[in-house]
Amino acid sequence: MTLLVRSLRAPAALALRGSSLRIGGAAPLAHRATLAIFATRSAPSAGIARAFSTVLPVRQATAIELTAEQQEKLTEERFADEVDVCIIGAGPAGLSAAIRLKQRANAEGKELRVFVVEKGSEVGSHILSGAVLETRALDELIPDWKEKGAPLNTPATKDRMLFLTKKHAIPMPHPPQMNNKGNFIVSLSNFTKWLGEQAEELGVEIYPSFAASEVLYNEDGSVKGIATNDVGIGKDGAPKDNFERGMEIHAKVTLLAEGCHGHLTKKLSKKFDLRKDAQAQTYALGLKEVWELAPEKFEPGLVLHSIGWPMDYKTYGGSFMYHFEDNKCAIGYVVALDYENPTLSPYKEFQRYKQHPAIRKFLEGGKILSYGARALNEGGYQSIPKLVFPGGALIGCTAGFLNVPKIKGTHTAMKSGMLAADAAYDAIQAEAPGPITLDSYETNIQNSWVYKELKEVRNVRPSFHNPLGMWGGIAWSGLDTLILKGRVPWTFKHPKPDYATLKPLKDVTPIEYPRPDGEISFELLENVSRTGTNHEENQPSHLRLQRGQKEQIERNYPVFGGPEQKFCPAGVYEYLDDEANPGKKRFQINAQNCIHCKTCDIKDPSQNIDWNVPEGGGGPKYSYT
Repeated sequence: MTLLVRSLRAPAALALRGSSLRIGGAAPLAHRATLAIFATRSAPSAGIARAFSTVLPVRQATAIELTAEQQEKLTEERFADEVDVCIIGAGPAGLSAAIRLKQRANAEGKELRVFVVEKGSEVGSHILSGAVLETRALDELIPDWKEKGAPLNTPATKDRMLFLTKKHAIPMPHPPQMNNKGNFIVSLSNFTKWLGEQAEELGVEIYPSFAASEVLYNEDGSVKGIATNDVGIGKDGAPKDNFERGMEIHAKVTLLAEGCHGHLTKKLSKKFDLRKDAQAQTYALGLKEVWELAPEKFEPGLVLHSIGWPMDYKTYGGSFMYHFEDNKCAIGYVVALDYENPTLSPYKEFQRYKQHPAIRKFLEGGKILSYGARALNEGGYQSIPKLVFPGGALIGCTAGFLNVPKIKGTHTAMKSGMLAADAAYDAIQAEAPGPITLDSYETNIQNSWVYKELKEVRNVRPSFHNPLGMWGGIAWSGLDTLILKGRVPWTFKHPKPDYATLKPLKDVTPIEYPRPDGEISFELLENVSRTGTNHEENQPSHLRLQRGQKEQIERNYPVFGGPEQKFCPAGVYEYLDDEANPGKKRFQINAQNCIHCKTCDIKDPSQNIDWNVPEGGGGPKYSYT
């Protein structure tokens, strides 16, 4: 289907007018016959202005000298489409915004084109989270979600918190924010697919396998929309036989819902200086497996968290284990990316954690089903950037609304999308001249329960930056969450960006990890095979070294021991012997392995690695996550 949809030349694609795309195996996506956009360059539909664009993308130097014909092909005009709202990312925030927009338009009998592009091959295929879902935002958005068949099948019934030493597990009280009564253990990827079905029933147009690669601007500097990336370009930079130009989507409002550390958000933040009044964002890497447990080990509704071992007292991290439907268990480990020891491997810490007697007992006799990893925001209240810019706004995790002590961000992401949608709808209906700036979105979210939640716990995460590390953080967090509840006149700061925290290799004790046993713990590449990851091999790497290999070879490897090999949870980066230069190393990028976690872009101490989108549809294809 994707090839047909992308084809601008195949007459057969004209037959797709009014037909359907699908979200995985779910219901078809309504899209007002817009497949004609991709199928023909004929006259535009009545009332919708469509035109060719003369904007040409900047291209990197290629490995070969291109012919004039190839250059002309690569720079031919892109087709452009006009919509009311373009949303980048079909996750909980983006889909909540889309649903809210169409709910309001349909209730008032107004025409409103809401267009969602999603880089994953299906809605939900790039979604990974714990996840225990608080339904507060869902209750507001779709009050009858139970009747509509939302996949919330396992109520959280038991909360446990453990402090782990190497051999023992000590029960401990948990902060009130971690009380999960009334919440549900879910597969967030399945929940997101369901949200997509609700959106398409309302008339939202959703296009999986289309990766937004470029922000477009009007002459006055406001955001005009986005362009999807070209497909069919070889590693050498030359167009292949299946080459197709990307498409431009021009919108009155563009909402970025890319998830944590979105690549377009990164560019927009620099252009509009959105972070000038915010502290540096700080991140963590979350790693997750889904298991099918032996029936006698399964405790439906169990929510188990731990801190302590295998982390040292200076490194922030912890685990989760959630028992949900059909004997399934979501188990994972989160490691803050402000760690100092360059030999630390988040993946190997996760595998080591599973061998603890209190954890291994659940997994023995079970079967691993899937694996994945994703960076997540931990900066909280003080790290939220300015949310609006001329022509659009940031919503969800791309802005950073995760509540760290609660270990939840889906409900806040959804609410941010709903508030942005309300602001966008009102602004579009007002028909004021000039670019739309959603100032009311920023005001409304600051007055919402989202900000109230985040402000109350703003000092918990940075409190772990103290001479006593974990012990000092636990002491402050207990006082703050139980008694003070954020009612203090100060706000703690995050000391420095995550990429600047590594100590030189000579100043640390290397961490030795046990070999995986193949039963409870696994080799990295074996687990990567469980992500469903696939990329077209013959395409330019989406992991780009902005200034060549020099900083990796002359700084990252000799000073830090090549930390990319350790922090990447997919085996993308290697330092290999350079056969052309005996005695030296070369930096190898295995881009096909990439599971789109964004850790490299965050943690690279030289800030040389730049994560970009590959061809749409590439990357992981998560299940049960």
